[in-house]
Amino acid sequence: MSFTFNSIFSCQLVDLDPEPESRVEGGGQAVPTSAREHGDLSRLRSSSLEIREKEIREKGSEILREQLDAAKRELKLKDKECERLSQVRNQLEQELEELTASLFEEAHKMVREANVKQAAAEKQLKEAQGKIDVLQAEVTALKTLVLTSTPSSPNRQLHPQLQPSGTRGAYKHVGGHIRNKSASGAFPSSTGKPEPSSVSVQPAAKEDREMDSVLYAEFLMWREHPSLDRSSAFLSRIYREDIGPCLSFTRSEASISLAVENNSLTIEPVAMSALPMVKASAIECGGPKKCALSGVSRLCRHRIKLGDKGSYYYISPSSRARITAVCNFFTYIRYIQQGLVRHDAEQMFWEVMRLRREMTVAKLGFYLTDQG
Repeated sequence: MSFTFNSIFSCQLVDLDPEPESRVEGGGQAVPTSAREHGDLSRLRSSSLEIREKEIREKGSEILREQLDAAKRELKLKDKECERLSQVRNQLEQELEELTASLFEEAHKMVREANVKQAAAEKQLKEAQGKIDVLQAEVTALKTLVLTSTPSSPNRQLHPQLQPSGTRGAYKHVGGHIRNKSASGAFPSSTGKPEPSSVSVQPAAKEDREMDSVLYAEFLMWREHPSLDRSSAFLSRIYREDIGPCLSFTRSEASISLAVENNSLTIEPVAMSALPMVKASAIECGGPKKCALSGVSRLCRHRIKLGDKGSYYYISPSSRARITAVCNFFTYIRYIQQGLVRHDAEQMFWEVMRLRREMTVAKLGFYLTDQG
């Protein structure tokens, strides 16, 4: 297939013009052929040469066509191979791009999920820490508010009548409010000073008690589903017999009972800087001299605020004792409702009765004063 036209042509050339033959005659001299024979021979040579040249051209053309066809076929095969390789390359590039995109998307998804989980975990941690702080504060308050005494071993600090007579005047501060005891020492006179007693001090008698079956049954029914709903027989009786009379003031605001029930009432001592700079006697006495609830002229060292209202009401010690007694009752009821009280039903019941007694005593006008 590597022959060229020149090589083929050169191989096929034949010497068609030989030397003219001479005939030797008797004398030994060569005699040239005739002119006719010489012309015939020339024509014959020319014809043969043309035929051979034609054959050589046809043969060379055929060989070249075969080489061209073979080259075309080989080129087509190489084109197909190039096309196949190009398709493979495109497919690999597409798969690589899809794989890269999938990996990036998966990585971003994992990062987003990790960030969301981290944020949720941090939020839960903060909430848990807040709940722990609240529970610790409530446990601390419960240790102060909840009765720990039992009928067999009463707590002398919670029952002043069981203490020596010299220590009965002591009182207990809880959360900024005075916890009033039902059995107090000397009751204050109208001038605020205790009257001297001529009666000899009797030894403290042991307090005894007997459970009311009706009240206890109502308490047990309420304890199964504790709530602040007044429809229950237990709370309905307390509202009617204790809370209502205790919060019934001469000039009572209608929202005081609601504020106490919703735990939105604030009691705070009257600071010296907060007193109006109008009368020097008022500052010397420690505050205004008229209770906003009872209308009675008394030294008011505390004031209350109802919810978010900007108004403050100065209250006398007796009014403060009545409000505080009701607030202490609702505080204990809420602790029971929230499941923070771990005592048995009988201990809870007697603590409720003690708080009811505080409301009754405060309603009757008895309260403890700061001996300092």
